[in-house]
Amino acid sequence: MRLGVLDVGSNTVHLLVVDAYLGAHPWPAHSEKAVLRLAEQLTPDGRLSREGADALVAAVKAARRSAERLQTDDLLAFATSAVRDATNAAEVLARVREEAGVELRVLSGEGEARMTFLAVRRWFGWSAGRLLVLDIGGGSLELASGIDEEPDTALSVPLGAGRLTRERLHGDPPRSSDIDALIDYVDKLLDKPAKTLTAAGWDRPVATSKTFRTLARLSGAAPSAEGPLVHRMLTLTGLHQVRGFIQHIPSSKLAEMDGVSASRAHQLLAGAIVAEATMRRLGIDAVEFCPWALREGVILRRLDILES
Repeated sequence: MRLGVLDVGSNTVHLLVVDAYLGAHPWPAHSEKAVLRLAEQLTPDGRLSREGADALVAAVKAARRSAERLQTDDLLAFATSAVRDATNAAEVLARVREEAGVELRVLSGEGEARMTFLAVRRWFGWSAGRLLVLDIGGGSLELASGIDEEPDTALSVPLGAGRLTRERLHGDPPRSSDIDALIDYVDKLLDKPAKTLTAAGWDRPVATSKTFRTLARLSGAAPSAEGPLVHRMLTLTGLHQVRGFIQHIPSSKLAEMDGVSASRAHQLLAGAIVAEATMRRLGIDAVEFCPWALREGVILRRLDILES
């Protein structure tokens, strides 16, 4: 079966086409992205701007045409925090449905955490024991833990890298006072989730998402070109060193570094602050990186449903 997954996130609209069969590894056949930065298109009253909605409709149209050209059997389309948080989400979703011909499903933050957890569990297998999964997106931080394929605990906190950059870091590079204030803010929002997760415990802490991958690369992990099967780690010590380094660098210079995406360079510092605070509050010295995340979780859940 050829499945298309359309992920409308805070930064990009990403179409992933895979050849997937029940019990088999989903193999990517095609990938394309449109950088929209929808989270930055929210107006002061919380609405997605007309320009942002126009760009979203155009990007979804293009993705649908690609999916049709590649003869996908199904297109699984979903949106995360940028659309979820928009006060005019219903209006935007109606436009996408009517003008682009695609029904976008809006995932809750907890739903994101659960789908990502499933992907990580399938990647590492049962021998990983009780998993703790950390995922930093553009609008929110997802955390999940559990021993099965369905997590016992799935949480979403409004600590996305894009959101925090937009709302709390000013200047490029930001002022030291803003950085210190953001660290305090993140610590406070992590207080309750950290207590909940620590009480449950875990055997293996795992990180996923572009933010964690970039931070791991800057701390010395293998580049993406070496493939998904290479073992990658991010230590708290290495992360602290990376954060201390990048907080003094303008995003234009940061974007020139190996492994840093130009479209996300401006929000990497906020992501590093969230990653460091999360690991510190949970008492994690190092996390392993998982190349599978939300999109793969959506694919795997769809295959499970087909089986039943």
